[in-house]
Amino acid sequence: MGQQRLMRRFARWHIWLGWLVGLPIVMWTVSGLVMIIQPIESVRGSDRRLELPPVAADGLVLPQLTGPVRSVTLQNFVDGAGWIVVEDDGGRYRYSASDGSLYNPVGETAAREIAQATFTGDAALEGMTYFPADEVPRDFRNPVNVWQARFADDTNLYINAQTGEVQAVRTGWWRIYDFFWGLHIMDLETRDLEGQAPFNHWVLVVFAALSVAGSLIGCTLMFRRRKAKLAVTGP
Repeated sequence: MGQQRLMRRFARWHIWLGWLVGLPIVMWTVSGLVMIIQPIESVRGSDRRLELPPVAADGLVLPQLTGPVRSVTLQNFVDGAGWIVVEDDGGRYRYSASDGSLYNPVGETAAREIAQATFTGDAALEGMTYFPADEVPRDFRNPVNVWQARFADDTNLYINAQTGEVQAVRTGWWRIYDFFWGLHIMDLETRDLEGQAPFNHWVLVVFAALSVAGSLIGCTLMFRRRKAKLAVTGP
């Protein structure tokens, strides 16, 4: 009788856990399905961004830096090679690789030229908008001063206003993916496709643990009932 009462209790727990975690499980399944419909390259707009050739190693001039820096990297841009210098305070600047001079902040005309040279799609450029670091759009979520280039096919291209770097390409499908990604990790506020998503937040941990508990109880009930059925019917 003790085992039967325990199995009945397991059955009740299994039903209540099923109701509790049923919606998250459906949400995880649907969001996962949506996220695999398109290749991740299409989601990130890689097919709409110009691939630049490697930088030639000859004739490079290093910038004259006076303070401590975190990193110095060489990159190619649509208007020539440059050094990206991240200073100790987090400031990010670009220096010319041909003469070592500091790159001027990007104005609207220069940002427009960079956007048109970088975008490889057929859609027309509809407009340029400047956003300060504390007011960046939802589909960018990076606290730096940027220019947003809006194209007619619902693609947004973001250009760093200090360095001229193309920091993000956001397609219409990216925004759909981003929403379902937030549902998938159960965090619509701080979701991030660039590897910074908080996978260990408490809501996701709790529902994942409840789902595991429900699955284990269900497996226990399944094997227990199969054993009881075999005992009744015989081999």
